[in-house]
Amino acid sequence: MNIDIKTDETLWRNTMLPEGFVTKWLVADGELAKEGHGIAVVRIEGALHDIVAPCHGRVKIETGVNHVIEPGSLLATLVPA
Repeated sequence: MNIDIKTDETLWRNTMLPEGFVTKWLVADGELAKEGHGIAVVRIEGALHDIVAPCHGRVKIETGVNHVIEPGSLLATLVPA
């Protein structure tokens, strides 16, 4: 079963802005990610946050670099390996 990787709503708990941006992907689309390793970096009101893989799997990127994200936005789908 595929796992959706979404932005955690708690990243916005200390911010006034309702949105952020995907700064960069640390893995390529289709690449295997390791559980607990960073796969993306997002910027919310100047602060950078690492997004980590919840399990081993192949990454399908859903949101590109510099795209606007909001709490709960779908960033990628992970197909468990």
